Amino acid sequence: MKKTAIMQLAGLITSVGLVTLQTEARAQDQVIIASTGGAYDRALKEAWFDPFTEATGIAVTIISATNAEMRAKAAAMVKAGNVTWDLYLEGEIQSASEAHKQVTEDLSAFCERFSSRKDLAGNACTSGGALLQSTATLLAYRVSENMTVEPQGWADMWETDQFPGGRAFPNFDDPWRVLAAALLADGVARDELFPLDVDRALAKLDQIRDSVTVWWKTGDQSVQGFRSGEYDLGQIWLTRARAMKNEGLPIAWSYRQAFLVGDRVALLKGAPNREAALKLIAFWLENPSVQARACDVLSCTPPSTDAIALMSEETRSSMPTAEEVRSTIIIPDADWINANAAMLLQRWNTWVQ
Repeated sequence: MKKTAIMQLAGLITSVGLVTLQTEARAQDQVIIASTGGAYDRALKEAWFDPFTEATGIAVTIISATNAEMRAKAAAMVKAGNVTWDLYLEGEIQSASEAHKQVTEDLSAFCERFSSRKDLAGNACTSGGALLQSTATLLAYRVSENMTVEPQGWADMWETDQFPGGRAFPNFDDPWRVLAAALLADGVARDELFPLDVDRALAKLDQIRDSVTVWWKTGDQSVQGFRSGEYDLGQIWLTRARAMKNEGLPIAWSYRQAFLVGDRVALLKGAPNREAALKLIAFWLENPSVQARACDVLSCTPPSTDAIALMSEETRSSMPTAEEVRSTIIIPDADWINANAAMLLQRWNTWVQ
């Protein structure tokens, strides 16, 4: 009897131990994703990461970094064979570059399951990653009571008498949009913008350099600079401008000569939580309601047309119209930008220092 009881007790302890180990294993399931911080991350967490964790039990850890830091860190981790992130956000243009392909896993096979989805855009899932959203880099400005005329295009950034106040431009490893804005301000037609005339662009930027009070490196920094009054007109992302408007800040923006850009979520080679990371990507693409919640906050365009239909009327009315996309918004030449990325960065760093 005693021997039988001891064996039963041992079996019970073993069972409890296995359950405990399994529970701990589930608790340790996670995905580590690098993003750009601030309001952008909060929107993704509330709309995407938290519902994913609730549905799967897989925790999502966010690492905040600048775009340049993410690219450099991703490349260094893969080269060293010591990858601690699973996913990171990358620009639509950069996701087609050779540098991106060297550090990320080709998702072509993973994407096949979404190829028959009629609600998803044709580029919703590609070898370089899944489309998170499309948005614009545009001219945003502070609205004041005595403003009789509102700025419309990049030339107005240079009109410091008519539109006084500090200026803001991004300053990271992706300078094409600043150079392109300078050329448009200097009278270059949108259909003649590429290839960029770098000399002409830098000469135009010389004219406004002393008025630039914020050279932002992260989207969150562009928000903080506007909130603190450091600048009144700036080149920023629509997602950040909309977040500020949601805060009640006196901000407006113009789609005239805006640049259409997007973000992809990419899987690093050697990701430590690869399968969980793929589940997180699939959760985004498979759930239009999740996309709608995020883009309602960020005023972005999700990859699913079903998601657009679920977004609020207020958000949909603030998105660029088909006519604005056709006649004023600029789609950058990704092939030219990627082919000339090193030259652009070298010229930019020499000028901006």
